[in-house]
Amino acid sequence: MRRIDCQHDIHTLDTGFIRSEFAAAYLVIERGRAALIDCGSTHSRSALLAAMAARGIAPAAVDYLIVSHVHLDHAGGAGAMLAHLPNARLVVHPRGAPHMIDPSRLIAGATAVYGAERVAQDYGHVQPVPAERLIEAADGFQVDLAGRVLECLDAPGHARHHLVVWDARARAFFTGDCFGVAYPDLDGSVGPLAIPTTTPVQFEPEAMVATIGRMMARRPETMYLTHFGSIPADPAIAVGLLRLIEEMVAAAEASARSEGSSHDLRERLAALYLRRARECGVSGSDAAIRERLAVDIELNAQGLEVWRARSHARSTVAASHDRAGRLGRIVVPDGT
Repeated sequence: MRRIDCQHDIHTLDTGFIRSEFAAAYLVIERGRAALIDCGSTHSRSALLAAMAARGIAPAAVDYLIVSHVHLDHAGGAGAMLAHLPNARLVVHPRGAPHMIDPSRLIAGATAVYGAERVAQDYGHVQPVPAERLIEAADGFQVDLAGRVLECLDAPGHARHHLVVWDARARAFFTGDCFGVAYPDLDGSVGPLAIPTTTPVQFEPEAMVATIGRMMARRPETMYLTHFGSIPADPAIAVGLLRLIEEMVAAAEASARSEGSSHDLRERLAALYLRRARECGVSGSDAAIRERLAVDIELNAQGLEVWRARSHARSTVAASHDRAGRLGRIVVPDGT
């Protein structure tokens, strides 16, 4: 199984975020007009503008910048890009829209995960987006790109402010982080190594499973992943993702039951990904594969830990309500 070269006037642009072939943006061209899907960080602006120029697209020809969600590796550069795209409007999930207008909470959240120094280094100055240049894309919202329809679908699981974009002409989804990550240098002889991404703080396994199912129900031919590039929309890849979601949740629960250390969960995840890598025919040593996935192992562990803490808190509140009902008392939730 080979990766699919961009077709249907869809172009993969490397945002240069962190390293090469880590974070992509996609340029969709129709009758000389263009839409940009995801945009990396503020540091990505020059590379994206140069890549567009190389494909004959002037800044004034871009009508839309669509962000899959508002995490800074996908949308942190939106304000900076729009400053150079005079006719473009930002299309974003309604839950993400306030954070594009005022990104202070996004920056604070990223700082809590990565630290202030790394946030400044990786993302640069995050510019706000003028409210008048923003379009809130509810489920089913259609972008008309010179007659080519790009449909935005609500896609929770990785984040509640996530959307995916369906291009019926290409029979393709632009998936953001909803169809996992699959780096080209970890493609195996059987197929790409795709693993779910549960980055903090809104991972919801049931919702992610439902989102994958909703996408596959349209029988797509190609999935355009932000991390990184296009892969076949093969049912076997979807099944592998669904299996890993279940196993990652089980690993988080098992680690918590055994009162394992933070290191314990990371080891469990590494073992899952190494097994899946071998199933996909990925070559190389275990150490090399683990090193390549080190960032994902760490972030996925953090995402699972946040999910489990919230799930446990909800269960505690539900149990309190149940006890209150039996005892004829009212228990006021603490807001969790």
